[in-house]
Amino acid sequence: MCSMSDRTTPAPAHRAGFACFVGRPNAGKSTLTNALVGTKVAITSNRPQTTRHTVRGVVHRPDAQLVLVDTPGLHKPRTLLGERLNDVVRTTWAEVDVIGFCLPADQKIGPGDRFIAKELAELKRTPKVAVITKTDLVPKDRLAETLIAVDQLGRELGIEWAEIVPVSAVRDDQVGLLADLLVPLLPESPPLYPEGDLTDEPEQVMVAELVREAALEGVRDELPHSIAVVVEEMLPREGRPADKPLLDVHATVYIERPSQKGIIIGPKGARLKEVGTKSRQQIEALLGTPVFLDLHVKIAKDWQRDPKQLRKLGF
Repeated sequence: MCSMSDRTTPAPAHRAGFACFVGRPNAGKSTLTNALVGTKVAITSNRPQTTRHTVRGVVHRPDAQLVLVDTPGLHKPRTLLGERLNDVVRTTWAEVDVIGFCLPADQKIGPGDRFIAKELAELKRTPKVAVITKTDLVPKDRLAETLIAVDQLGRELGIEWAEIVPVSAVRDDQVGLLADLLVPLLPESPPLYPEGDLTDEPEQVMVAELVREAALEGVRDELPHSIAVVVEEMLPREGRPADKPLLDVHATVYIERPSQKGIIIGPKGARLKEVGTKSRQQIEALLGTPVFLDLHVKIAKDWQRDPKQLRKLGF
């Protein structure tokens, strides 16, 4: 006869799968992705619509692997680029295991949120978690109102939220709890990525994104969409001793109009120099190696509306 102590509870099965955060532009999706992964994989900016690439951040846990897919914000498109970005979002939604709908606590639910919620209501099978972001910006009573409004929105549109979770990525408040709630919604599966991988974005794309982030900073009066960055090449400098490597990175910042060139370059090239210094430090931290960054600014007239130029710039 076996005693109770002989019976071991089987370890819970390992889960792995894809989750994506959706929400209108500037709802805090990228910041939340970075907070969950614990490092910078998605570019963040306080300008709406900075994310253009699907960046996957990988959260490794002993019991699970959560692969985060960061999509551009869904919006009513005004250009061909806008339409392509929306297509990227919808394709992504159809392929993930769980969707996190991000709604900022400091703003009332608006037409943009309803537009997305209606689209989500069509996806019957995918579990949806409502994530109330930026909770550090509001008092408790205001947060309670938002939670009730989100619950109400789900009822109106026939969305059954698997969870409603308030978080502050900036204060790292309830970010771990969000991961705990997303994991059970993933399928049982061995890990999808090797331990230690944080993203599957090619390094060149991430480097281009870091340059674009630095170029966007402080440009208040120009639309962020007008900037695209292409890394032309990344090569180790020849003839360097093994203990003193140097990576040469040649990148081009594309803008749409001659008037924007002056803004990016700044008086006597000061602004471009600042962009170079800032992004070089970020690139060195990302790649763990000293970098020589060579930046050029070129005009690609109205690239957002031109299919040929969109392809050339990676869209």
